[in-house]
Amino acid sequence: MIRCTVIQFSTDRSITPAELAVAVETRGLDGVFFPEHTHLPVTSRSPFFDGGILPEPYRRTCDPFIALAMAAAVTTRIRLGTGICLLTEHDPIVLAKTIATLDHLSGGRVVLGVGAGWNEEEMANHGTPYAQRWAVLRERVQALRTIWRNEEAEFHGEFTHFGPMWSFPKPAQAGGPPIWLGANSRYVPDRVAEYADGWMPIRGRGNGEDLARLREACAKRGRPFEDLQLALFYAPEDEIECRTYVQQGFHELIFALPSADRETVLPKLDELATLAARLRAG
Repeated sequence: MIRCTVIQFSTDRSITPAELAVAVETRGLDGVFFPEHTHLPVTSRSPFFDGGILPEPYRRTCDPFIALAMAAAVTTRIRLGTGICLLTEHDPIVLAKTIATLDHLSGGRVVLGVGAGWNEEEMANHGTPYAQRWAVLRERVQALRTIWRNEEAEFHGEFTHFGPMWSFPKPAQAGGPPIWLGANSRYVPDRVAEYADGWMPIRGRGNGEDLARLREACAKRGRPFEDLQLALFYAPEDEIECRTYVQQGFHELIFALPSADRETVLPKLDELATLAARLRAG
């Protein structure tokens, strides 16, 4: 059955993560995702948005893991995801503890969506050179799993080093939460096939063609394509379009909510719940 979840830039001016999570769960939707920016430099050369104008929620977004902890405390069923966590901006030992604790306390409901990031200055403030961001991300994915899966963890890489250590609690999910890669470049199929549990692309950026490339990349590595989870980020709110993506192979549709107050967000959730019910009914 197709899963229908939501993504919102939770800010100091929007509905609280706790109230949003309860509303998502009571309407029968499947999960809530929050994005991440630790900060945004006032001056940036990174040309991600047309005209260089950054939407206000990007400057005001809450910490995703604190928001997800609030969501976990008031729900029992929905999944709790990052869309996306900027893994290149984290100490992997600290982050492994945060995620493992959240997964342990929520009963194994975490999905870790990760990305390398697009803002060069933001990344540089964390000590990650922009040109090395994907190599750093790959290694930190490996380090997280090492910490989650081993009683005594040890890791020695180019960017991350630690000797034998203990880190508890371990995640409730065996081996740790699934790690989905959120990106759309031409290199993504190989990266997903190599070290991710799923792919979370943004709608409208060559998704159909990339699915074919992802199948090929999995075949080259001897990895079953069917084992991957495929989630469409910023899914359309048109039922016919949604069904097209499901037919292409996407298992999950992630719908965007406005970064706004409850009076704006709750009616939108009602609409999405109705759409989800139609999609599940076939």
